[in-house]
Amino acid sequence: MCGFVGFASAKHNAEEAKKTVKAMADLIAHRGPDGEGFYVDDRAALGHRRLSIIDLAGGAQPMFNEDGSLVIVYNGEAYNFMELRGQLIAAGHTFATQSDTEVLLHGYEQWGKDLPAKLRGMFAFVIWDKTTGTLFGARDIFGIKPFYYYQNEQGELLFGSEIKSFLPHPGFKKELNEERLPEYLSIEYIPNEETMFKGVYKLPGAHMFTWRAGSLEIERYYNIAYHIDEGRTLAEWEAAITETFSNSVAAHQIADVEVGCFLSSGVDSSFVVNEVAKGTPRVKSFSVGYEEEKYSELPYAQAFSQEIGVPSIANKVSADEFFQANKTIQWYLDEPMPNPSEVPLYFLTQNAAKYVKVVLSGEGADELFGGYPLYCAGRHFSGYAKLPRPLRKAAAALAKKLPDFKGKNFVLRGAQEPWQRCMRANYVFATPAERNKYLKKHYHDKAPEEFFKPYFDQVRGLDEPTQLQWVDMHTWMLYDILLKADRMSMANSLELRVPFLDKEMLELALSIPSRYRAGKTETKIALRRAALGQLPESVAKRKKLGFPVPLNDWLRQDKYYHMVRQAFEGEVAAQFFNVPELLRLLDEHKAGKNGGMTKIWSFYSFILWYEQFFVLR
Repeated sequence: MCGFVGFASAKHNAEEAKKTVKAMADLIAHRGPDGEGFYVDDRAALGHRRLSIIDLAGGAQPMFNEDGSLVIVYNGEAYNFMELRGQLIAAGHTFATQSDTEVLLHGYEQWGKDLPAKLRGMFAFVIWDKTTGTLFGARDIFGIKPFYYYQNEQGELLFGSEIKSFLPHPGFKKELNEERLPEYLSIEYIPNEETMFKGVYKLPGAHMFTWRAGSLEIERYYNIAYHIDEGRTLAEWEAAITETFSNSVAAHQIADVEVGCFLSSGVDSSFVVNEVAKGTPRVKSFSVGYEEEKYSELPYAQAFSQEIGVPSIANKVSADEFFQANKTIQWYLDEPMPNPSEVPLYFLTQNAAKYVKVVLSGEGADELFGGYPLYCAGRHFSGYAKLPRPLRKAAAALAKKLPDFKGKNFVLRGAQEPWQRCMRANYVFATPAERNKYLKKHYHDKAPEEFFKPYFDQVRGLDEPTQLQWVDMHTWMLYDILLKADRMSMANSLELRVPFLDKEMLELALSIPSRYRAGKTETKIALRRAALGQLPESVAKRKKLGFPVPLNDWLRQDKYYHMVRQAFEGEVAAQFFNVPELLRLLDEHKAGKNGGMTKIWSFYSFILWYEQFFVLR
């Protein structure tokens, strides 16, 4: 696991470029404290920070092919690199190292743009071809590893693992993408390639790019497409999940350093730890909790560790630590993110990094195998949608005129299209009007759910729970779950691997019938059945908690209330927000008159982030 930076132009001063790329790499030193390397010529500059995991002695980057015509910087792991290495040796290639990085270099020589589709793993990389003046790069199919780019008016392309690395470059114009502030507030992230920095874009998962002479071309190399197999029984799906998951976990343990595991109270991480423990009985498991016991998952995690004989290493987060860490966390995140679960994750990775360099975690199981309650709701809507739409619309029109009754919201939402009732779109605010009263100016009239419509349009023929899963894989998982997992782990120089998000696991998940993923009341049906064969029943059937946080209570305590209030009365808040409304929201929450935690935290996180990137630097 590492981080890289770089830029390319028609022509630049190599000496100045060397200083610039070094300054860029210095800002992501946390991604790779074990070493640094640089390549600079009069058209391209590449920088790398290394966290040594595989081939500790021989895997330094940037790395060159035999004649020096190709140079690569790479972040991630290709778990099938030994298999690809064998194919390349058979094709006549020779290797100087044991690293997966060199496999990518020779793979590009052999297969060109077909290389990314052959890789099984998590990755982002850039290859500079000095002979043709071409940059080629790609990001893994899920988007586990980050990749950002920025092209200025001169056609110069900047790229890197984190946006902050662009700040020292003289060709980078730092501007807030203010038009996207409403979407950030409603959704917690921007659900497309844009970022909160104007002109900075995310290379989507499963995409590759080619840059030459100022021209940038982006292409998809892999499609996440369902191909349902109705021929297997539930028992057969359970067996397939068990076998495929065992193989994935084994592949994700490939390393020349010790590998540990994260463990919460849920089935996903427990499944991971249990599988690892079969081959490594004394594998270290890491858990985090709070001093407030009612919010802590530690008792569950520690009891399970004890039951299977795995060492449990835990730490607790206090309210003071939680609030003190937020400025630092927003800096590492690059973009404002108000998901409170990022804070315990930061402290969890910080503690784990004292013992190991690599951890396995359970991210991705919910999206692939149907783990969120909203998929169950989608099952209900999917059945209701079989009624003629005019009838559903008439029922909604009538219900709207009636006093509140049980099921009224269902009837109202049932008349809408799946994209219109997307629960991710109004995650923080129920309506744009509710959100807009807090904004100092009007930005646009686009409702947040409209950003999700293009995704739903691509899977219009699937049942609603499956549509929701597919859209989550391309939005929520990519821009929230995986982003905070990468940033919080790399902030502490720790490699986080996700064996559920494996190419083979994905292909299996995409073939499982919807009824074996999420039912009307049960989530992850086939996965839980598979887990039941491996785990205690109490763990396999445990409901998802999702990093519960006592923030709701803390915001009512004077100390933390005043901390947030001070930010709400500051210059940044006055620049973007309706301050009296912010203070009213905060005061009403303190008095117990509303459940305003997520709204308060969205504003507060943005203020802290903006101060880090636009006021203090």
